[in-house]
Amino acid sequence: HTHTQHTQAGVDDLRWIHMHKTAALLRVAVASGAILAGASPSDIERLERFASEIGLAFQIADDILDVTQSSEVLGKTAGKDVATGKATYPALLGLEESKREAMQLINSACQQLEPYGEKARPLIELAKYIIRREK
Repeated sequence: HTHTQHTQAGVDDLRWIHMHKTAALLRVAVASGAILAGASPSDIERLERFASEIGLAFQIADDILDVTQSSEVLGKTAGKDVATGKATYPALLGLEESKREAMQLINSACQQLEPYGEKARPLIELAKYIIRREK
């Protein structure tokens, strides 16, 4: 196996974990709201895609913050992921590629909401906050 194959396998595994962790929590929250509001099945699917993408972006942003922020700013031990050898996006893809991946996910998530116009503004702002946050 080449280094690239190992890295891709690591990224695929990490993506799977995050999609079944943070993204799953957001998917349930968003889908529940949509269902209770009487959304159509296609709207629920679209909103679930939005939630999955922002959930994954949140985890990538979290990984990035762990290597770029101080413990004081984060309110938790910075650099802990590196110290424990935890698989993270920056460790597997590098910092710049991780930032690009997070931005791409947020852009894709926001595109899911285009049909809803201004009504989607709060969700779009939430998505953008995920990659702007500092802790």
